[in-house]
Amino acid sequence: MATVLHGQCGGMQSPRILTPRSPAVETSVVAVRGLRKSYGGRVVVDDLDLDVALGEVVALIGANGAGKTTTVECLQGLRHPDAGTVRVLGLDPVKDANRLRPQIGSQLQDSALPDRLRVAEAVRLFSSRRARDGEELLERFGLGPRRGSPFAGLSGGERQRLFLVLALLNQPRLVILDELTQGLDPAARREVWSSVAQLRDAGTTVLLVTHELDEAEVLCERVVAMRSGGILDAGTPAELVARHGGWAKLQFGADLDGEELASLLRLPGVFEVGSAAGQVTVHGERMMIAHVGAWLVPRGPVPADLRVDVPDLEAALLTLLDGSTPARSPEPSPTALIGASA
Repeated sequence: MATVLHGQCGGMQSPRILTPRSPAVETSVVAVRGLRKSYGGRVVVDDLDLDVALGEVVALIGANGAGKTTTVECLQGLRHPDAGTVRVLGLDPVKDANRLRPQIGSQLQDSALPDRLRVAEAVRLFSSRRARDGEELLERFGLGPRRGSPFAGLSGGERQRLFLVLALLNQPRLVILDELTQGLDPAARREVWSSVAQLRDAGTTVLLVTHELDEAEVLCERVVAMRSGGILDAGTPAELVARHGGWAKLQFGADLDGEELASLLRLPGVFEVGSAAGQVTVHGERMMIAHVGAWLVPRGPVPADLRVDVPDLEAALLTLLDGSTPARSPEPSPTALIGASA
């Protein structure tokens, strides 16, 4: 007979939805309140609030049509909001466009250059009076040997790294990257990730627009999940996993009696313990993995079939973006034993 024990904290609480943090005014790079934008009567961005603090690397994630690109276009003054206020570096992107534009570096979703334009020529073309050493940037991003190559001759990863060079060339205070690795093969994606990590490590403020969840987890300190033009939730990857990733699960083969199952249930972070056909399943917070491991070690050899399933950012965001319920343990059978401890 299957046995399932539930702890008193076994019920999964509804996630607490947090708005993005509001940094102090003097450290705010992006401050958006009530942003609304429609196209032909179709609302694309709906009453959106967003903050990005100095030195942050923040990802806007969501499916196509979530409103990510429109949001960053409004930040750059490329779109005029229908309502709300937008401030970037304390300036209005529409009214103060000439003052703001030199302070923003961007790589937009459809960025392209003339096929015959050579790498070094592109650097000279985009350089302003405040430009940094373009040769140093090309070397920094691994494009030194390609300075004489035409744009058409660059690989996908090299093209995206060139766009990063051009985005950084004039020493911007904010860098906006929109679908930076779209269409790249895995090796090229890793090359570009390494380049963005260099920006992060140098303290550059970066707003990254992506629908690649692994990209957001690797590169960003904070993730903002969007759907239908609004923000569903925001936080560090670890915070989003904790709120939306569901329970961790640990399984192993063992014949445990009722008292042993009850002692497992009393371990910190354990929500539920089940036993059926010689297989023990434990559900709970991630912290319970360490406690169950410590519980197993004194009892003899650790089971060879021990398996651990831990929720990650992808699982959490898919749950959040799909509007589904976080993964939980199976419902107990009618013959299951249910109790607070035994």
